[in-house]
Amino acid sequence: MPTPAPIPAASILIPTRSRPAYLAVALASIVPQARAAGAEVVVIDDAGPSPAIQALTEREGARYEPHPGPLGLNVARNTGIERSTGELVVFVDDDVEVAPGWLQALLAGARRHPGAEVFAGPIRPRLEGPAPRSCGRERPPMTTLDLGPQDTYEIRFAWGANMAIRRRALERVGPFDTTLEHGGDEQEWQERLLAQAAQSTGSNSANPSAAQRRIVYVAAAALDHRRSGEDARLRSLARTARARGRASRRFDARRGQAPDLPRELRTLLGCLGHVARRRCPAGLTMVAHSLGRLEEGLRERHPGGGSA
Repeated sequence: MPTPAPIPAASILIPTRSRPAYLAVALASIVPQARAAGAEVVVIDDAGPSPAIQALTEREGARYEPHPGPLGLNVARNTGIERSTGELVVFVDDDVEVAPGWLQALLAGARRHPGAEVFAGPIRPRLEGPAPRSCGRERPPMTTLDLGPQDTYEIRFAWGANMAIRRRALERVGPFDTTLEHGGDEQEWQERLLAQAAQSTGSNSANPSAAQRRIVYVAAAALDHRRSGEDARLRSLARTARARGRASRRFDARRGQAPDLPRELRTLLGCLGHVARRRCPAGLTMVAHSLGRLEEGLRERHPGGGSA
């Protein structure tokens, strides 16, 4: 009878779709740390089978798991969960570069906090190339997180660019919601986790601390969230921000928390005023995000009308 394969210390899941240059940087920074820690790295190709991406993945020492065609980010996350075995499941985007010691910090954080089930690390934005001039008041339209130099339970949610979840929690709470895309997906899953934890501990919305302690920020588990080349230019950043704005409005509407359209319009006008007053080109990403929210609100009111 063959000896069962040992369970890896962690499973690092990297969903990707037709971005080999980003993926190469991510794998080069992640795989050596995974090898040293006895972890596995799984690339889930949501573009469909690609000999080039497979060759890149296997050359770097990771495992390649393609979808038959584009199915979505959360389907890719769920596929990675199903096709991996590590007790700690680590989610990253394909456009990250992890810092030295990133994986060891996550593993150590999981050991230090045995009652926690979700772990987040710092996500630092990095624009490479011709980034737009900024007045410093706006962040790039990409996931970021910085809660300081110490581990803390004072965190609402982890984000999928740098997030680890114990497999037992994934099995108990269930898969990611595949109807959500471009925003709200990680939050929705963690809200299900916290609701279960609140029920088991007798917590309530007025005293959520016992449940909230299931999510821990591990300060040493840092990575850079990258945009390079054309992706760092204002046009591309604004396009991304507009899509994120539409998704955030859909998520708010789904939860019954979407502001009325006059409020969305006032926010848009305020963003435009910021750009004009401060001569801030980077502020146009805030304009695009707010425009996306307003467009989605108009679509909700006139669902047959469509939008550009």
